[in-house]
Amino acid sequence: MTVTLGSLHRASPRAAFVLRRLARAGATIAVVLVATFFLVQLVPGDPVRAALGPTAPPETVEALRTQLGLDLPIGEQLTRYLGGLVTGDLGVSVTSQRPVTAILAERLPTTLLLAVASFLLAAVGAFPIGVATAVSTYGGRRRPLDLAVSGVLGVLVAVPNFLLAVLLIAVFSVGMGALPPAGWSGPANAVLPVVALAVGPLAYLARIVHVEMLRVLAAPYLTTARSKRLPPRLLYVRHALPNIVTASLTAGGVVLTGLVAGTVLVETVFVIPGIGTAIVSSIVTRDYPLVQGLVLVYAALVLAANLLIDLALAVLDPRSAIAEG
Repeated sequence: MTVTLGSLHRASPRAAFVLRRLARAGATIAVVLVATFFLVQLVPGDPVRAALGPTAPPETVEALRTQLGLDLPIGEQLTRYLGGLVTGDLGVSVTSQRPVTAILAERLPTTLLLAVASFLLAAVGAFPIGVATAVSTYGGRRRPLDLAVSGVLGVLVAVPNFLLAVLLIAVFSVGMGALPPAGWSGPANAVLPVVALAVGPLAYLARIVHVEMLRVLAAPYLTTARSKRLPPRLLYVRHALPNIVTASLTAGGVVLTGLVAGTVLVETVFVIPGIGTAIVSSIVTRDYPLVQGLVLVYAALVLAANLLIDLALAVLDPRSAIAEG
């Protein structure tokens, strides 16, 4: 018996929701793969000549070009590349002559550590700030405090993370000598990059939590709970916080995907051996296979973050999965 998406949605809305998300992620990956392949071909210059240097003999250049398959027609190169992906082969770096998968295996953990640590710092800091300011300023109270917090959060959201990274280095490394300015040799090296990545998302999430908390505080059900003279712990933790999770989680998905992309600039500023610095150097050296592999991984990370957030929303709020059908 043939199972359609509509019948699956009626039988199991969550399963249909997951399948739709997976199908969209697969289609997006396919588009990114093909688009990246053709875009890197437009980068001017010869990647083999750039790797071997201007004084390399022509026969050596041609031999390496043949070895890497760069002398084949574009269509055949794309076919070979897609065929290799099926077996997990992302090709060989033109510059280092190492498998792209080996380079990714070395650098991916560093980028993931930066992104996850920054996200946790942003989430842990945003909720207390957003909730506390909403509770303190609800009903028009403490208007100066509300304006001050909103202004500071707005400025922090607007500051680019690479500029904040430079400022942190100037203050805490050059000025105070408290933390290392660059490198990746110990826990101390992670402090400034994580803070540089987390400050903007923290401010953004805090604003979302603040607005959502004010909305919940004005809701009739919370007015009723307040009239029963419940202690603040029950009033805010049991009745208010669960009703701001959905919107906050949606915003958290935006933040998480932005953090993954933001690691490119921050890693470059702090000279961290992650995917970000690898993608910058591979573009400069026109290392086609490495660029394609790195962009593929970045796209997969962003899509995986979005998928996790969507699945979490479907679990916490089943109505979202049902409504989408």
